[in-house]
Formats: sequence, C-alpha cells, structure tokens
Amino acid sequence: MPLQRVKQFVEQHEDLRIILFDHSTHTSELAAQTLGVTVGQIAKTLVFMADGNPVLLVTCGDKKVDTKQLAKVLGSKKVKFADSLTVEAVTGFAPGGVSPVGLLTALPVYLDESLYDYDIVYAAAGTANSALPVNPERLKQITAAQVIDVCK
Repeated sequence: MPLQRVKQFVEQHEDLRIILFDHSTHTSELAAQTLGVTVGQIAKTLVFMADGNPVLLVTCGDKKVDTKQLAKVLGSKKVKFADSLTVEAVTGFAPGGVSPVGLLTALPVYLDESLYDYDIVYAAAGTANSALPVNPERLKQITAAQVIDVCK
C-alpha cells in the first residue's frame, strides 16, 4: 500500500501531515489548481537512470530538468528518464504519485535548488490524489538529499 508506507514515514515526524483529495492531482498543474498554489510550489518527484542506476530528483513543477547538467553533476555518462515499470519497481509508487519518502528501496535523493524559492512545497504522498506539504530544507533533512542545480 503506497499511501500506507508514506503515512508510516510521516507518523515518525510530528511536523509532517498528508493532505488527501477527492480527485486526481497526478500532474503539477492539477495539484496546483487543487491546492490553490502556483505550479512551481508542486514538488515533482522524478526517477532517472544514471548509467543504469536509479536516482530520485525532486524539483519544482514548472521546471524542466537539464539531463546533460544532471549527468555532469552526478558524474554519469548517460542519464535518462526511467520508464514507468522501473519507477514503480524501485519506488513502489506509480508515476503521478511518486513520493520522496516511503520508498520501497533506498535511492540517492537530489533536490533541485529551485525548491528553495518557496517556503512550502507540495510533494505527492504515494498516490495521485495526495500531497505532503513540506519546507524544502526539511525535505532535505528527512530524505538525506543533496541539493543540486539542474533545472531550467
């Protein structure tokens, strides 16, 4: 149960909570509209394959990832988006609901520095109709993420 894994993680942190919606928020635009925030405040969690190894990148919903820059930062020769089967296999979440917490397997987590443009960002909480509001620095702490600059 993807949502249950995220709930178990959140229960360990008194300052975190999950918001559930009656309808899908599987895109940054839908999530922003539902929450009444800008698309940039939606923290999209993406899985990339870096030289065949999965990595997680969390960035603002209105940003595009520069995969060449990501490869350079990671010291990888080739970086590409993971396919949906790989995303689900390594995270335990379907695309549109990938959470940066409650992952099935431990993955390197990276935050794009653009998240720091906001006091609060909203990550998916394991489903396409959930959100986890969190301060970017707090997100960095709870995911042991490294902050990088790879988006346009």
